[in-house]
Amino acid sequence: MSKEIIHTDLAPKAIGTYSQAVKVDNTVYLSGQIPLVPATMTIIDGDISAQITQVFDNLQAVAKAAGGDFSDFVKLNVYLTDLAHFPIVNEIMGNYFQEPYPARAAIGVAALPKGAGVEMDGVMCLKPQEYPAS
Repeated sequence: MSKEIIHTDLAPKAIGTYSQAVKVDNTVYLSGQIPLVPATMTIIDGDISAQITQVFDNLQAVAKAAGGDFSDFVKLNVYLTDLAHFPIVNEIMGNYFQEPYPARAAIGVAALPKGAGVEMDGVMCLKPQEYPAS
């Protein structure tokens, strides 16, 4: 078993005792992302749509740093402080994911770090590396 800690400056720094992601063999476990702008480490200005978009952008940066993309996601967890925003998640998610979609859970929570309205985490299964024939 190989284990690798994933880090990129294109996503927010961890604000606690965790890694942005951990890669174990071909599986990548992505930590929760809230709508922090990586350069400022502050919540993005704007409405819930802006927050959801920033979270997907942050997840995308971590996925890329791990050698994957949204097509490699097998599980996505969405945490919302207001489940009435779930249709907005679906709409924006369609800009990032194509069928077949990952398995997903949407969970209503009382609060999230830094007053965020949304947080997401996920699991990716990377495609096996293809090597040129020698």
